[in-house]
Amino acid sequence: MTAIDSTTERNSPALRSPVRWNRPLLWLTVACAGLALVSAVGVFADGRILTGVPIWLKPFKFGVSFAVYAWTLAWMLAILPRRSRPAEWAGVIIVGVTVLELAIIVIQVIRGTTSHYNVATPFDAALWSAMGTSIMVLFFAQVVIGVAALRQRIANRPAAYAIRLGLAISLLGMGLAFLMTSQETAGGTIGAHSVGVADGGPSMPITGWSTTGGDLRISHFVGLHALQALPLLAYALGRWTGRPERVRARLLLVAGGAYTVLVLLLTWQALRGQPLLKPDALTMAAFAGLVAVTAAAVTAAVRRRVS
Repeated sequence: MTAIDSTTERNSPALRSPVRWNRPLLWLTVACAGLALVSAVGVFADGRILTGVPIWLKPFKFGVSFAVYAWTLAWMLAILPRRSRPAEWAGVIIVGVTVLELAIIVIQVIRGTTSHYNVATPFDAALWSAMGTSIMVLFFAQVVIGVAALRQRIANRPAAYAIRLGLAISLLGMGLAFLMTSQETAGGTIGAHSVGVADGGPSMPITGWSTTGGDLRISHFVGLHALQALPLLAYALGRWTGRPERVRARLLLVAGGAYTVLVLLLTWQALRGQPLLKPDALTMAAFAGLVAVTAAAVTAAVRRRVS
């Protein structure tokens, strides 16, 4: 990399410190971190068990997840070269629906029952309907932010690809959650996380992912966190590899493609009723194929000389 390239990259808006933070998203980050802390205390202080795990584990996980999500969106909005009013307002809308979502989860924990897929009573059904609507609104609000990121020219290409691909793949992960509502269940619920087994069975620590059947939360989780994984990859490539920008941009495209396929493979595995850590030979072959193709694409991206 030449001295000029290095200077240009340092001056890129994508690498400078953000200066236009979306304050509502920052306040949401703080509030969600607070909820996670309170819920962590609840995990140990409240002995109630719901669907096989401590009742306060769900608000803890959602608090952590939304804290990371809100901060990431605030950062992305801050580094756009130009302020986008539609995207800024989309951020405010995301704050509103997130507060509603978390409030319902906490209300149901206090009542000692589930929040997701619960239609056991008219009140439970109304809360679940409100949650479903809020997630739809959040989805389209993130689409607005994604369009803003696509329309603006971010000078640093690896960062631009990371942000755009991260937003797109996280929307895919968000959309996969709707598969959970189609799972056949009984007894006052409509939908489930698990495939082939009932929710609440043997599960992995902390995540709660099923160890005896498929679990659609896995691909949902992995897809959502492309929003953080790809920008972190872009930062790592720029910070530690010394590769030219054009090479790092190609590597981000390869990573985005591989990440998308990984999310789809995890969904396919779950829909076939397989636990994450107990794949059959066909699933193993599919993952091995993804690794092989990705390795070949990375090699080609690094060796290619024409930008």
